[in-house]
Amino acid sequence: MKRLKKAKHVIYLLIALAMLVIALPRISFAGGMDWVNIFGIVWVLFSLLIIGAHLHFILGVDEEKKRALEAVRRAKLRQWEMKLVDKQEQSKSV
Repeated sequence: MKRLKKAKHVIYLLIALAMLVIALPRISFAGGMDWVNIFGIVWVLFSLLIIGAHLHFILGVDEEKKRALEAVRRAKLRQWEMKLVDKQEQSKSV
């Protein structure tokens, strides 16, 4: 299942790259700031955003974050358990 998701993102990434490579030479950025040039700039920025999002997923940055957050959560849970055990031991000794 995980490979299927990554394959889907690779295909979408390749499509977005192909669209950018085909369209970039045809977009003229010269001639001032008129609506056509603004559209071209926004289109390029949007396609770069899509490419970045797919690269983010393919490289597994989310998975690394999840693992790191899970480790922090487990460490905090251990600390709370230790505090609870200490409180119980103090209440028993009194």
